[in-house]
Amino acid sequence: MGGDDGGKVRRRDFLRISALTIGATACGSTDDERSDKTSSLVGEAPSDFQLEEATVADLTASMRSGDRTARSIVRQYLSQIERLDRQGPMLRSVIETNPEASTIAERLDSERDSSAVRLPLHGVPILLKDNIDTADQMTTTAGSLALQGSIPSDDATVARRLREAGAVLLGKANLSEWANYRSTRSSSGWSARGGQCRNPYVLDRSPCGSSSGSGVAVAANLTTVAIGTETDGSIVCPASANGIVGIKPTVGLVSRAGIVPISVTQDTAGPMARSVRDAAVVLGVIAGIDPRDPVTEGAETLGFSDYTPYLDENGLTGARIGVQRSAFGFHPLVDRLMEEAIHLMRERGATIVDPISLRPSATMRRAEVEVMAYEFKAGLNDYLAALPETEVRSLADLIAFNEDHAVEEMPYFGQERLIAAERRGDLSESRYQEAHEAARRLSREEGIDRAMDSDALDAILAPTGGPAWVVDHVNGDHFSGGSSSLAAVAGYPNITVPAGFVEGLPVGVSFFGRAWSEPTLIRIAYAYEQASENRKLPAFVPTL
Repeated sequence: MGGDDGGKVRRRDFLRISALTIGATACGSTDDERSDKTSSLVGEAPSDFQLEEATVADLTASMRSGDRTARSIVRQYLSQIERLDRQGPMLRSVIETNPEASTIAERLDSERDSSAVRLPLHGVPILLKDNIDTADQMTTTAGSLALQGSIPSDDATVARRLREAGAVLLGKANLSEWANYRSTRSSSGWSARGGQCRNPYVLDRSPCGSSSGSGVAVAANLTTVAIGTETDGSIVCPASANGIVGIKPTVGLVSRAGIVPISVTQDTAGPMARSVRDAAVVLGVIAGIDPRDPVTEGAETLGFSDYTPYLDENGLTGARIGVQRSAFGFHPLVDRLMEEAIHLMRERGATIVDPISLRPSATMRRAEVEVMAYEFKAGLNDYLAALPETEVRSLADLIAFNEDHAVEEMPYFGQERLIAAERRGDLSESRYQEAHEAARRLSREEGIDRAMDSDALDAILAPTGGPAWVVDHVNGDHFSGGSSSLAAVAGYPNITVPAGFVEGLPVGVSFFGRAWSEPTLIRIAYAYEQASENRKLPAFVPTL
């Protein structure tokens, strides 16, 4: 990626789109036929990829011993992205790779040779969701052609902290365009810039969203760790659907500065990894107070820079975990997995309180929708106005751009949410204030806090979501059920861990609780993960 302006890419050079045709095989294929078709997707030649399921600790140890360098690790991942994301099964989880990744890795290798090691991520590749600003040769677009070529003046605080900890920013991950805040009929994982991201377990199934590419890339071993963002479900749903771990932190633990916004009261960034340990390592790096985001003030006293001390294999012993039965019942096989998880936790010493009185109300959901509409307009207008080079300076400009480029931007679904948000006023309106108060009260004092106080709970358990549905560009997503909303609206933490499979499709179990309870949730999630060992590699099956 280059140009005549010092390597920065001009926006007008990128107004293009590539169509994606999702292949499918006939129903009723035999196992041998499926195996043959899967083999053809990943290529006949054997791969020399050596980092399958590699953890942060594995990579660090191999660099410390001299068996690998940061540059060789980056090369391995870039080769795997080319093999699986651009070719073969064509996962389309990575919108762009960082043209400076190898150079950065070489510099980090030189630092290591000079005994100047940055802890704890020195030389570890990480993908960022394409709504997280980087002031480098990569663009930040939220998946939209409207911001193609846009390069912010500064790194997002999350990106800066990762760089300072020694991470190699490997590239930008695909996402549901505008973090899935565009249409009521959207397809998770689709963006005009990246096309349709595909679930690596069964390729015609949804990766869920909006952090689709982050989840898929981690699951398919295209990176060690990725960063996603969530407003409501956008970390935990793709983590669940792609068989990995996702941590949605307390709002205020991780800075949102430099992240394309939806809701100032619900937005947060968080790690997505193949293990609770790796997610905990990265959470400690990106957590902390930031003057650019006043809501992080609480992180100074309530957050931690290292969450690994809470990784306790015996962490279920004595834990009081409440079961949110109101989130069950949408799929019998998902319920069966949850019952198995509950049984295992009892065996490992947890006290299970089943059921607890907790159910998101219709009033809370309506209030959440209203709050998002107001906050999206205010936040996006501020974000766009601050960009150094873009023709789109407001939500109204974005709506007009999409209309002018409807063939590329709206081939499958429209922009009803954008239009509805543009009709809202500012955050001083009583309609917004009342919705905001209702959302917080119903999710916090009359929701999670009340349930946990009533039964002296350490955490609440619920199914994260159902098995991934078939991608449908005609009707949009087919969510069957889930449990993200209460923690999302409250701004409270939520961790999802693989709970098993339904017909080859991953399903996760969520643990959520009070604000700033990450240490407790990590302890419980890690102990369950170690006891259950449900993580399995994807097989890139074309269809079920």
